[in-house]
Amino acid sequence: MNKSRILIVDDEAGNRGLVRRVLDPLGYEVIEACDGQEALALIAADRPDLVLLDLVMPRMDGYAVVQALKSDPNTRLIPVVMLTSQDQLSEKVRAVEFGVDDYLYKPFHVEELTARVHSLLALKRYTDELEHVSKVIEGIAEVVESRDRYTGNHCKRLGSYAVRVGRFLKLEQEDLDVLKLGGVLHDLGKIAVSDTILNKPGRLTPEEFELMKRHPQVGSDLLRNMRTLERVMPLVRHHHEKLDGTGYPDRIGGKEIPLLVRITSVVDVFDALHSRRPYKEPFDLERSLGILREEASKGWWDREVVEALDRTMHDGAGGELPPP
Repeated sequence: MNKSRILIVDDEAGNRGLVRRVLDPLGYEVIEACDGQEALALIAADRPDLVLLDLVMPRMDGYAVVQALKSDPNTRLIPVVMLTSQDQLSEKVRAVEFGVDDYLYKPFHVEELTARVHSLLALKRYTDELEHVSKVIEGIAEVVESRDRYTGNHCKRLGSYAVRVGRFLKLEQEDLDVLKLGGVLHDLGKIAVSDTILNKPGRLTPEEFELMKRHPQVGSDLLRNMRTLERVMPLVRHHHEKLDGTGYPDRIGGKEIPLLVRITSVVDVFDALHSRRPYKEPFDLERSLGILREEASKGWWDREVVEALDRTMHDGAGGELPPP
């Protein structure tokens, strides 16, 4: 098993040495940085499993380091322990608000530091395992999509459209991340649909369509016990629901359908209209949006989401989309 890698950040060499003398006998790989800038450079080169961070340092203080780490998706899950002589409650509260995972005062108790390090490293290993499983699921979803020779990059495009709409509606970054991942995973359940049905060059029979309609439930069942994908699961299960309750698989409607699901549903239909399918040529932008407006007027889709998609498509906001 690889050693856990711990970064000590402190401008006082004596303080770094003291912490090292506690951690070295425990078998950890310990590295040191004398200030925040050096710490960020070391983290960029080789991410540690835990950061023990001083607060008051030259060039870049502990708050700035935490802010940089927690705002970067690549480093936000690294646990950070603020190890400082600043014992005011206001400083501790501020550190927690910035995203610090734990806070210890100098001089520290060896037993307490050791216990906190063990606990946070155990949590980090668990988080890494969940993240690994999430990546495996994403890979499976991409393989599932590749089986359907007609949809191209449908899932990636759907995620891109959804993020555009989410930004227009001023959603938080966390919601945008869910929309993007929901786009990738929404058709995961097609793993249970045969290639014959997926690649049929024409419309499905009623019996075949009933089999196809099972994919939202299959996909959500695959994600059910994965807490890291808990917010994505409703997008996978309910992206074929309609506001009037006539969708599937659960026939929910109205306020029962969360906003992120309503966004995913609209952009899913839009991409189906705007791209080539086995039973149709792609409709142009205006016809695709026009059909969505008509269906919104029937009570199927969220009008605000449809109008937001219209605006983003005409404004060209959001950057390039994956190719069809």
